[in-house]
Amino acid sequence: MDIIGIHLRDAITKGGCPVCRLIEEFEEAEIGTILYEHVNDPTLREEFKKSLGLCPYHAWKLLNIAYSNPLYGGLGVAIIYEHMLRTYIASIEKNEAPPESECYLCKLTREKESLTIESLAGRIDELLPIYEESEGVFCKRHYEMLQEKLKRSNPEASRNLEEIQLKKLNLLKDLLNGFIEKFDYRSQESPSEEEALAVRRSIEALKGRPLVINMLKPEKKIGRFSLRGVSFGRRD
Repeated sequence: MDIIGIHLRDAITKGGCPVCRLIEEFEEAEIGTILYEHVNDPTLREEFKKSLGLCPYHAWKLLNIAYSNPLYGGLGVAIIYEHMLRTYIASIEKNEAPPESECYLCKLTREKESLTIESLAGRIDELLPIYEESEGVFCKRHYEMLQEKLKRSNPEASRNLEEIQLKKLNLLKDLLNGFIEKFDYRSQESPSEEEALAVRRSIEALKGRPLVINMLKPEKKIGRFSLRGVSFGRRD
């Protein structure tokens, strides 16, 4: 197995949706790099200006990571957003519309997601037995994205993945039912750790981890993406 396959295998064995996990790690690493090395990078600053900084999700994640690590602190965020405020003020003074391009980190995250799905599909024969034995479950979004690739390139692997996915989802359903039944007044047992974890795992299997890619929904009429009513990208 090559180095990419090993990286994918490790994500699969950690539980949850392996694609979501890799994207989450990627986001945090990119934010760390920005705060540690690129706060004053003029090229990156120009990318930020296109959308007045980052989208709401990534802006708050940037701030939270900055303040959770003493190596970063708030200075880098302050420098970035002082520049963004100046840009916004200038647009108002000139009676111009403020920038509305896609968030820099949203774009990188979507690219990472696409590459991860491609890498999984290309190594599925090696990784499927590992996935079957793991506690991980692809979330609905990433299962469907992976199946879209496999149905064209590897129909047999697609059928095998469907069978494995159904087994995993049915196991989660049984664990959830077990959790619910333990709250019946007639029950003499408390929920097991596995049953309690099934609540969180079921949400992740349906909705994925709390990532921007799992919150963005396409607006078909104008070809943009919205995050709880806030839109990103250009109109068609």
